[in-house]
Amino acid sequence: MNFLMEKILRVEPQVKQIYLLVRAQDSDSAKQRVQSEVIGKELFKVLKEEHGKGYNKFMEEKISPIAGDVIYENLGIEGSQVENLFNEIDIIVNNAATTNFYERYDVSLDVNTLGAKHVLEFAKKCVNLKMLLHVSTAYVAGLQEGLIQEKPLKMGATLNGSSNLDIESELRLIEETKRDLQLSETDSLKSTDKLERTAMKELGIKRARKFGWPNTYVFTKALGEMVLGHMRGDVPLVIIRPTIITSLYKEPLPGWMEGIRTIDSFILGFAKGNLSCYLADLKEIMDVIPGDMVVNAMIASIVMHSGEDAETVYHTSSSMRNPVRFVTFEQSGYRYFRENPRVGKDGNTIGFKRVHFFNSVSAFKAYMTLRYKLPLEALHIVNMLLCGRFSHRYNEFSRRYRYIMHLVDLYAPYTFFRGRFDDMNLQRLRLAIEKDPTDAQLFCFDPKIIDWSNYFYRTHIPGVLKFLPK
Repeated sequence: MNFLMEKILRVEPQVKQIYLLVRAQDSDSAKQRVQSEVIGKELFKVLKEEHGKGYNKFMEEKISPIAGDVIYENLGIEGSQVENLFNEIDIIVNNAATTNFYERYDVSLDVNTLGAKHVLEFAKKCVNLKMLLHVSTAYVAGLQEGLIQEKPLKMGATLNGSSNLDIESELRLIEETKRDLQLSETDSLKSTDKLERTAMKELGIKRARKFGWPNTYVFTKALGEMVLGHMRGDVPLVIIRPTIITSLYKEPLPGWMEGIRTIDSFILGFAKGNLSCYLADLKEIMDVIPGDMVVNAMIASIVMHSGEDAETVYHTSSSMRNPVRFVTFEQSGYRYFRENPRVGKDGNTIGFKRVHFFNSVSAFKAYMTLRYKLPLEALHIVNMLLCGRFSHRYNEFSRRYRYIMHLVDLYAPYTFFRGRFDDMNLQRLRLAIEKDPTDAQLFCFDPKIIDWSNYFYRTHIPGVLKFLPK
């Protein structure tokens, strides 16, 4: 997480070394990735200004790229280098994850579940280890309603009372599925790969929903937490569970972000004129938290829990402390695009209409059938009769239909989410940090200070449009 590295290097420049595990073939490739994906980022502009011409030298001295991957034992680090790390490292932060809701099941298990196991096994070999900090997600709770507590997950426990949740069995199921596909007749290697990719994605969703989770991502992250809690021994373990992480609220660059999060797909859909309707209850609470507040909570937890023989869970969330409803987000988006119309590649202003929200599945399906599905079927027939004269129009209309249905398939469970994330553990951590006024200001993670309407309009939406399309 670039947020975390930037904060550490800015407020604690005397830190001895940050070893950064990078997926790369060798050390030279790892260094190149860090140069382009970390050191060269606009996020680090405050550090650049502070260090001037010495910026690159400072960063190269503090950040040591390590070629490796969490899907392997010893994190894929080979030779004498790994022994040196066992003696040097005292704090480990595991933020490695594949966050694709519909990732291949084998890939998601490798990274989110077995990756956590490999990080823990590595941590146990570090002779000076003070803590393992694992970044998870609050939505390992699935779609529970009511108050969701900051408690560890028990190995094998499901959300719907199903039995037989066993990681080894899941791994065997993956191998059996792949083997069956290989034995089936296919025309080419390319078609085999495509079949396997589709089968793995479908298997992930099927297994997740069998045990009560809505998608592959949160299911495999939950399994990762179970592994850590079950195998940690005496390793000091802190699990941070953020809700939906949004752009930086305050520092060092308000609005900056990496990677599309749940609500950002809506913003980009607004901006491109692709989103005319959606399935959501605007009265429901959306639980979002700016990235810099997540990082501040992570650093505070490292300070408070280093060396403790315990497992502690923190929800970094806003639904209890300063809840915001979807209607606030919708109104902010409408206001922003009305006052800041977008211009397309052709130089023309992109038409913008207020998105129509449906709060029931039946009404939404009826609208999509009348507005898109039936016209698409009719247009398809006409296009065939006229030898493709309306192909462009049909493809554009079809693309919009698929885009809306894709967003609904991905995110609708969260636009009707009725759980609230208890943050009493985080509140105690906040009160401990606030005993020192300097620390309270430097490491603020209290969502109470946020005016959500102003934040969405002036910070988050402009940030998404500035940083994500690139």
